[in-house]
Amino acid sequence: MSGVDKREWPLFEVFVRSKRGLSHVHAGSLHAPDAQMALRNARDLYTRRQEGVSVWVVQASDITASSPDERESFFDPAGDKVYRHPTSYDVPKDVEYL
Repeated sequence: MSGVDKREWPLFEVFVRSKRGLSHVHAGSLHAPDAQMALRNARDLYTRRQEGVSVWVVQASDITASSPDERESFFDPAGDKVYRHPTSYDVPKDVEYL
């Protein structure tokens, strides 16, 4: 690793869960030569004050995301599917917890 240029290291996105039961939240990004080193570096960088119970690292090139520019065309198709809304169903009277 001594001859490896950091600019060639892949970018990893870091997600930290602060307490049990909460969701992981994006904490930031870092470059590392591999996933194990990214995990160790993420722990040291993003949980220095023991505020995390779990850390995920994901290579940024493995993430596929929707584009904010396509927001309307990507999310609007669900609006015309009224059967997906709970108002389209009758709940029987004997069902207590739904």
